[in-house]
Amino acid sequence: MDYKEKTDPELVELCKRGNERAAAELVHRFERPVFSLIYRMVRDRELSEDLAQEAFVRAFNNIGRYDPSYKFSSWLFKVAYNLTIDHLRKKRLDTVSIHGSPTAVTSEMQQATAITPVATGELPDQALEAREIGSEIELAIGELREEYRTAIILRHVDGRAYEEISQIMDVPLGTVKTYIHRARKELQVHLQHLLT
Repeated sequence: MDYKEKTDPELVELCKRGNERAAAELVHRFERPVFSLIYRMVRDRELSEDLAQEAFVRAFNNIGRYDPSYKFSSWLFKVAYNLTIDHLRKKRLDTVSIHGSPTAVTSEMQQATAITPVATGELPDQALEAREIGSEIELAIGELREEYRTAIILRHVDGRAYEEISQIMDVPLGTVKTYIHRARKELQVHLQHLLT
């Protein structure tokens, strides 16, 4: 059986019957985006790896609760998001402060978030400028409230629909639109110097 050819719902059904190869294929498909979401929230590679692993364990332990009328990725992201928010609340981590952190923006983070603008055929000066702009955008996103930051990343970095963000964050659609609107306004203020 070729598990790579199976759809997400087919793999989930196999997982419900205890098929470990189906679970491994789902992990393979989603480990990077789950890690990336968590990393953007906690900004610590080792912690992100631990939380991502825990998110998959929770998801597979509760696979029977998955509602197939929703996308599996949305449900999995919701599990990861809730786990990470719970962790942040328990530990009271200051994930929005960038002051005093020499590693607030690293090459690892830029690779994980993939928002550094890069055009093909750039000259070295243009590539450097694009990386600097990408770093400034990262820093500005890092200063947003958790809810705004998550909504803006899911929408503009991951390209998720408003309805899917609503499912992941477990908030009404109107709240998602408000978060994104306010996040854009705050980013405009933070990045005003780039627009002039």
